[in-house]
Amino acid sequence: MTIPQPDIRPNNPQFSSGPCTKPTTWSLDALSNAALGRSHRAAIGKDKLLAAIETTREVLNIPADYRIGIVPASDTGAVEMALWSLLGARGVDMLSWESFGAGWITDVVKQLKLDVTHHQSDYGQLPDLDAVNFDNDVVFTWNGTTSGVRVPNGDFIPAGRTGLTICDATSAAFAQDLAWDKLDVTTFSWQKVLGGEAAHGMLVLSPRAVERLENYTPAWPLPKIFRLTKGGKLNEGIFKGATINTPSMLAVEDYLFALDWAKSQGGKDGLIAKADANMGVLADFVTANDWIDFLAEDPVTWSNTSVCLKITDPRVTTLDANAQAAFAKGLTKLLETEAVAYDIGSYRDAPAGLRIWTGGTVEQTDLEALTPWLTWAFETQLATLS
Repeated sequence: MTIPQPDIRPNNPQFSSGPCTKPTTWSLDALSNAALGRSHRAAIGKDKLLAAIETTREVLNIPADYRIGIVPASDTGAVEMALWSLLGARGVDMLSWESFGAGWITDVVKQLKLDVTHHQSDYGQLPDLDAVNFDNDVVFTWNGTTSGVRVPNGDFIPAGRTGLTICDATSAAFAQDLAWDKLDVTTFSWQKVLGGEAAHGMLVLSPRAVERLENYTPAWPLPKIFRLTKGGKLNEGIFKGATINTPSMLAVEDYLFALDWAKSQGGKDGLIAKADANMGVLADFVTANDWIDFLAEDPVTWSNTSVCLKITDPRVTTLDANAQAAFAKGLTKLLETEAVAYDIGSYRDAPAGLRIWTGGTVEQTDLEALTPWLTWAFETQLATLS
């Protein structure tokens, strides 16, 4: 049986969870003022890098006494710098409820060889936040990109903690209200909520994190690319645009455009409102269709950026795991073939299903146009089981 296709298509089929789609006003002309062929150490390069740092502070309302640095290797590089430079001074509690959080635990246990208290939960759930010991250093993701589960807020972190909090916020920054007073180290990348280019990470340090860096030396050697101090003091140059390695000035220009665009959307609050409205489109769709549901079990933890969905129809859930994965893959392939939605399959380590990005660079009208296509693809794929 041939199932009729919807009449309306999204104008932009790019719903990838990273790199994410760029703002609709973006074009190559946005990069025309890039400092190409110039040294990042020259005045023009340093000015642009410092502008990227300070405009980030402005848009995210980061406190004036927090340091912000541009570091290599995207969010991954920023997290690794923090883990290798700061951990080992006291006990460590680590939280994981999806792929990336689990990856940080592997690094700390197998590479740094530290004893870790691991707070773990399955995809779709948060660990018991009340069980976390904040006398230890605590490492967690704010928004689980591959599970669609986020912490609701920073209330679970005590103001009087003695350990540091190290937060991977790459799918949360610019879309969720980060509690800066509860975060000592925060990392994110340009290619997520703002749709920037990859390979550059952001590292935000509280005064408590700076104090640790200046008064603690890890037992292991640090490669140059991880070193945040010089002569026992914070290398302030990193936080004024003097990057450790050579940045792409083309990518910097792209990020500056994205930051200006973010300001035009009402800054952080405007971007949060856009992401919330976008996620609302999918929430309404889930409510209206009994074949699909959020992977996140508690609505309070639903992500408003990386929305992860599971297929709940018994005709699919009664299949074995490989067949369920093949069904979901076939569904997303149909949408890609029709140029309706690209890259919306669940992450390779996550349960089979869909992962649809709803951050502020995605237009609500495109999500509204997408939802009937999800039903079309499901019904079309279901017909192959007959």
